Amino acid sequence: MSNVPPSPPADTQGSSTRPYLIRALHDWCTDNGFTPYLAVFVDHSVQVPFEYVKNNEIVLNVGFEATSGLKLGNDFVEFKARFGGVAREIQVPVDHVVAIYARENGQGMAFPMPTAAAEAAGEEEAPAPAAERSTGLRLASVETETDRAGEDVPEGDEPPPSAPTPRPALKRIK
Repeated sequence: MSNVPPSPPADTQGSSTRPYLIRALHDWCTDNGFTPYLAVFVDHSVQVPFEYVKNNEIVLNVGFEATSGLKLGNDFVEFKARFGGVAREIQVPVDHVVAIYARENGQGMAFPMPTAAAEAAGEEEAPAPAAERSTGLRLASVETETDRAGEDVPEGDEPPPSAPTPRPALKRIK
């Protein structure tokens, strides 16, 4: 009998790491008392309140206090939340999550845009430098309290404190 391990399967990619990283960072935020936020690219496959979408993006509070029935699955992030006092069903394909971060300090992770969205954006914009094309990562601007005017804040959840210094940015970790 040989001690040589079997050769890897032809498809060595495996499944996407994105849903596992989303769950891990959500747990990290929760364990440390932070509020997990998801930045989501919005298109026809995303079920969110479109009146809160800006520039094809929406930022969602996915803390347990702000959601009901939160499911961080391998294919979709699903939950119920109140917007403007109205309960809404939210369903986001995992590949449309472009970042997850802690509201309080901005620590988290950014992900590449969905393939179809990146191609559509490429048609409208000038070509990106080679370094940006290879990573596919983009950072979204962080909303300020002024930007959030009129947004419904769930009961018991205070709006983010206004910081006198610039807000932290997401960092890519290799």
